[in-house]
Amino acid sequence: MSTSSTQATQDVLDSLALRVDGKRLWDALMTLAEIGATPKGGNCRLALTEEDRAGRELVTGWLEAAGLTLRVDEIGNLFARRPGRDDSLPPVATGSHIDTQPTGGKFDGCFGVLAGLEVMRVLDERGIETEAPLEVVIWTNEEGSRFVPVMMGSGVHAGLIPLEKALAATDRDGDSVAASLERTGYAGDVAVGSHEFGAYFEAHIEQGPVLEQEEITIGAVTGSLGLHWFDVVVSGQEAHAGPTPMPYRRDALKTACALVSDILTLADAYQPNGRVTCGEFNVHPNSRNVIPGQVRFSVDLRHLEPAVLAEMHDQLKALCLKHHAANQADKQRVDVELIEVQHIPPTPFAPELIEMVRSASQELNLSFRDMETGAGHDAVQIAGINPVAMIFVPCEDGISHNESENAEPADLEAGANVLLLAMLKRAGVVSRGSLADSASTTTAENAQ
Repeated sequence: MSTSSTQATQDVLDSLALRVDGKRLWDALMTLAEIGATPKGGNCRLALTEEDRAGRELVTGWLEAAGLTLRVDEIGNLFARRPGRDDSLPPVATGSHIDTQPTGGKFDGCFGVLAGLEVMRVLDERGIETEAPLEVVIWTNEEGSRFVPVMMGSGVHAGLIPLEKALAATDRDGDSVAASLERTGYAGDVAVGSHEFGAYFEAHIEQGPVLEQEEITIGAVTGSLGLHWFDVVVSGQEAHAGPTPMPYRRDALKTACALVSDILTLADAYQPNGRVTCGEFNVHPNSRNVIPGQVRFSVDLRHLEPAVLAEMHDQLKALCLKHHAANQADKQRVDVELIEVQHIPPTPFAPELIEMVRSASQELNLSFRDMETGAGHDAVQIAGINPVAMIFVPCEDGISHNESENAEPADLEAGANVLLLAMLKRAGVVSRGSLADSASTTTAENAQ
């Protein structure tokens, strides 16, 4: 936008004093959380399951009631559009995901989608027209807990994951993404990546302890750590646990345990931004009285600097080669194979959008700080093709991907208000018609 139109938008925003309805936002989160609720107070709403379908139906009903029109693309990403005065402009979008981990919480992803819904509800109620159209997006399979790769829907949209590869991915039971999309009714006909965003904002709980520990309300996210995912396959030979003496065993688990112990120290020399995690294990044949013949486990490497992430990758390869070479004796031969699963480089976000998050926080008298995200998000995938910013709010004890995940209603409301102002700053507000009437009413109300 030009300087004059930016100032005009700011003048209107100042006069309207727009704010979200925090209670309505909280109620929406709690209502969605009833779908796939777990005994410990969390959520299990895995991607493209019946629970995910029910969650989508609930949220899309709310979006349609707020005046948005829906489209679904070939990987099941859902786009809910609110027209602007100039509908030829690329939309200013927001969103996240509503699929969860098997033992997930109520806020991861869901806050971003429902904060976007709340923004649209406020604009609908106040009769506000924006210059550019607005969109709320629900991305498919962000969590990657049922289907790999992670952040699948946004990755396909951004051209980072081939559609055919995503559709062919299967869960542990052999059920494919393509079949699950058909079954749930979300095999859309919109070509993936067929439209771009003028900007994409994503509101999210921090999933870490920094904001809470520093008593800061808003994180203006400047970019993400790079992520490099691998599977390690350690192959020996199954044998009976009783008759097979220790010197004659080809025990895959013994080698895997020693290798994991070394891998988990790999990030120690790369602080404060180095991360290493081995979070998923599969032991075959997983029988009490059988020596494991194969162990497959995941490795997750992260760092802010591309060169350092590459160095960590080199060290991981060296460790795998070392343990492979050390286990090649004839009677105890165990092989180690390293398989790359996914690589997302460190990703900076758009400076002009980050500044909108900062200025919105200042206007709302909210404490804020710049920070990077160590987690993967749909916003990270989109940042390669369109301008992106993220808005973080605190979560209790920094805990996420956990049924005890929690956030304060006031912090969620604050984050949604920052999202509201930032989106309007980017999209532009049209000061005419019902908007002018609304502004006059608001000014009169404020004067009383």
